[in-house]
Amino acid sequence: QVQLVESGGGLVQAGGSLRLRCTASGGTVRRSAVGWFRQVPGKDRAFVARISWSGDSTYFADSVKGRFTISRDNAKNTVFLQMNRLQPEDTAVYFCARYRTMFSSGSFYDGDYDNWGQGTQVTVSS
Repeated sequence: QVQLVESGGGLVQAGGSLRLRCTASGGTVRRSAVGWFRQVPGKDRAFVARISWSGDSTYFADSVKGRFTISRDNAKNTVFLQMNRLQPEDTAVYFCARYRTMFSSGSFYDGDYDNWGQGTQVTVSS
């Protein structure tokens, strides 16, 4: 059973940067798209970004487009989310998950993903 673990969260001032990692163990995500989502208390999980299994296709929520990038290192079974020019509204718990269908580009819908990690807290102060 694949387990995903997020890391790299923390407290940062507005305008700063963080790099989140999503590392797989007990299996591989090399053949799967991976998505990043975020959640604030009282709200549903929201799509942030996704990367195709091959890494040649990425997509971002409008709210993060131009500030966030997503990449993957399949040799290390790891997906990265580089977050630049962070704003207080980016404060959330960030989750990564594996898209259920192999060799795909992924989707925006969290119900299409499984193997959710435990999340990593990102807090942006103003």
